[in-house]
Amino acid sequence: MSNIAYFPNPPAQDDRPGKRERTKVANRQAILDAAREVFGDLGYDAATVRDIIRRTGLASGTFYNYYKSKEEVFDALADDGARRFRPLLRAEIDKAVDFQSFLNGAIQAYFVFAATEQETWRLNRPAGEPVPQARATPEIVAVFNEVREGFAKVLELEHAPAVDLDYLTAACIAVARDVGDKMLERRPVDTAGAADFAVKLILGGLTALPKL
Repeated sequence: MSNIAYFPNPPAQDDRPGKRERTKVANRQAILDAAREVFGDLGYDAATVRDIIRRTGLASGTFYNYYKSKEEVFDALADDGARRFRPLLRAEIDKAVDFQSFLNGAIQAYFVFAATEQETWRLNRPAGEPVPQARATPEIVAVFNEVREGFAKVLELEHAPAVDLDYLTAACIAVARDVGDKMLERRPVDTAGAADFAVKLILGGLTALPKL
């Protein structure tokens, strides 16, 4: 019975919803922060859920309360990035005066954001490792819709002929995403050069590209 003296009663638990919600937010953020570090140190392919859990300091059961796999964690990272990119995209929509100005501004903003936001992981990941693609998370879908809205706005300003906005948006995002991924593999990372290439390719095709 003397050992009881060394184990004081735990403080009364604060079960107020606000505290529980703050704990959930903190746990999710700890997992995402740990995943960024682990993907940067080991590469996405080599990283495991166990590696992420070790870096968080959380119990494995706590991790699985939020995510079931590293793929879900990656989607959450992509969702978080898309959510924070949307205000930058919205700013480009608001100031665009024609299709070219919006396309150029949006792609440059995306390339700068990608190079800055994902510097630790993408620039340090193992050479040649494929870049995983996030699934259609809610925020990524919202970015698609924002781009589509931007195209609709500038094409109306230019009184341009009607086009399939879904195809146009998908094609431009695909070019920006794939050129951006290749840009991040190069040293130094040249966001301006990559944006110039992508914009010229979309606007003018092969003949418009800079000659080497």
